[in-house]
Amino acid sequence: MSDYSALDFSPLVALSADEVVTHSFVRDVPLSQGRVLALVTLDNGRDHTRPNTLGPVTLLEFAATMDALKLRAARGDIHGVAVTGKPFILAAGADLSKVSEIPSLATGKLLAQLGHHALGKQSELGVPSFVFINGLALGGGLEIALNADYRTVDASVPAIALPEVSLGLIPGWGGSYLLPNLVGIENALTVIIENPLKNRVLKASGALELGIADVVFASATFLESSIRWADRVIAGTETVARPNVPGKIERLVKWDVAVGIARRMLESRIGTIATSPYVALDLLKAAKSGSRQEGFEREDDSLAGLISGDQLQASIYAFNLVQKRAKRPAGAPEKALARPITKVGVIGAGLMASQFALLFVRRLRVPVVITDLDQARVDKGVAYIHAEILALETRKRITSDEANRLRALVTGTTDKAQFADADWVIEAVFEELGVKQDVFAEIEKHIAPDAILATNTSSLSVEQIGAKLAHPERLVGFHFFNPVAVMPLIEVVNTPQTNDVTLSTAMVVAGKLKKNAVITRDTPGFVVNRILAKVLGEAMHAVDTGTPFDVVSEAIAPFGLPMTPFELLELVGLKVGAHVLDTHHAAFPDRFFESENLHKLAEHGKLLERDAKGKIKGYDKGALKIVAGGTTPMTATALQRRFEDGLADEIKRMLDDDVVHAAEDIDLCMILGAGYPFQMGGVTPYLDRVGASERVFGGTFHTPPIRGVGAVPALANAAE
Repeated sequence: MSDYSALDFSPLVALSADEVVTHSFVRDVPLSQGRVLALVTLDNGRDHTRPNTLGPVTLLEFAATMDALKLRAARGDIHGVAVTGKPFILAAGADLSKVSEIPSLATGKLLAQLGHHALGKQSELGVPSFVFINGLALGGGLEIALNADYRTVDASVPAIALPEVSLGLIPGWGGSYLLPNLVGIENALTVIIENPLKNRVLKASGALELGIADVVFASATFLESSIRWADRVIAGTETVARPNVPGKIERLVKWDVAVGIARRMLESRIGTIATSPYVALDLLKAAKSGSRQEGFEREDDSLAGLISGDQLQASIYAFNLVQKRAKRPAGAPEKALARPITKVGVIGAGLMASQFALLFVRRLRVPVVITDLDQARVDKGVAYIHAEILALETRKRITSDEANRLRALVTGTTDKAQFADADWVIEAVFEELGVKQDVFAEIEKHIAPDAILATNTSSLSVEQIGAKLAHPERLVGFHFFNPVAVMPLIEVVNTPQTNDVTLSTAMVVAGKLKKNAVITRDTPGFVVNRILAKVLGEAMHAVDTGTPFDVVSEAIAPFGLPMTPFELLELVGLKVGAHVLDTHHAAFPDRFFESENLHKLAEHGKLLERDAKGKIKGYDKGALKIVAGGTTPMTATALQRRFEDGLADEIKRMLDDDVVHAAEDIDLCMILGAGYPFQMGGVTPYLDRVGASERVFGGTFHTPPIRGVGAVPALANAAE
């Protein structure tokens, strides 16, 4: 190994005066035949709400601890070293508050080298090293384990992951080299690339199956079982088999092919704006050969470049929104005001309503009743819910007993009297004002005076929906995003009549559904749909006036949205898209375009041409014929600026009108509700960086502007 100990890490220590240090506490554990295991417990002295993190002072203390244990091993005082964490937590990775303060490329490289210096010492002890993964192990926390010789895992551990690429980083303390050489390239691609981008983590069983862990033990006896297992390994009586360790054929044949496939999938799914996934791919490709030290040195250089680059700052801003602001929503009343929910009523039995019912019964574990116009629709809705519960059971997401209990809690009826004891009633009927008004006016006759009413409208006025209610103060907007089970955002819409009990209940319910809620004022489109309507409106206006579809897609690409405006239109439905644009044009005719061509496309029913696998091949010939005839096309550069300035203007108006409390809430909604990528940091920092904020209103949304993609002309940046 390289002599990292010769490096001067004092510049990192200087940044760490307020670091919450995770200490390394050592105790000796007697083993059989007079042997001794040194057990290192990582603990920051805080309760479980503050997980162990790895800052510079923490890493230097860990390194010093390992140095002392190496000396003891050389004297024969100890025969093995094991690392574990405080209850339920090994470590949640690097201290991101410190990473974001690193001022230069050289200092960034020091942080990468310090991680290798400290964690790598586990392979230099002269005795076997173990990590007992007793809880949460993310990022650098998992890399502690990967740097050891052996790993055990508690069967109840809920989250094991290397999430770095979603934060603009890469696993840079050994993970990018060690993991593929432990579990094979395809498994490493899943853990390092695919899982972070899909917001997935491994549980204990998954870590065992891949070979990240050598053995799993039950929680009740985890530490004792791990120590006994380590004793047998040290004694040579326990054989450790690792079937996924790559062999010569994998390295010669499969390795580069797997990386190439992953690269093409990345390009088609996220484009090429985000840097970190591609840096990780390059490291994984290189990991098939060369020494451990060469792999670590590649990580040093790569991590340093990302730390000093712009995307990390934007990613940390986005990360803090999701981890902190989403947990403490602006404008939320006291939770103590919330009504307890003991029964839920769902008006409607179609697909969306059935998804609601399934989510409520899974998360709240209370009776859920659905209703519709006739028994056939009700039966179909209940059958869908039961089928989804069976699918969860089949995939072992829930046990058979849980599945039976959930099925028993779901009922359907055409008798509105069955809603009499419901505390929460949500509608999912046709998106038409009169229909929703009549539905609520009818159900109000059957429910308790203090029952909460919620509407899932995406663009209608919640206040107007409640116009026929005797008690409009109990109505709140509760706007889900599709697919309901997956999308993490709920826009909670507060009308002038909505009281604090209703608003508090809605926020508490959203939390119990494991969703992030943002409170918005009752205005057309609320947040996400208003911004997307602006994008769709400008896109269709450009097409209507002669700009080709491909040029429009090129112009919007630098924003990093997960799909083009035309893919989005097909996803939500062309008729729905036309309705959304009409709604916004009616509300803001000077800023939102109506598009006759979009209505014609909706009648035509098709916009994109796809192959048998659903991959987009181009544009439908009939659609091209419909939009032909425009005479004033725009260039991609001019249209990009039009998109930017239009969004800066609309978002500034939304903030001035107090649709949400701050620009951070706009960004949180776009990240969670529209898939806006972390590496972009949100739409408002992007608009600051490209100068749109200054051009439109002579200021910025953030002071100082948040670094990230878009600090240079975005089209050129995207082309690179």
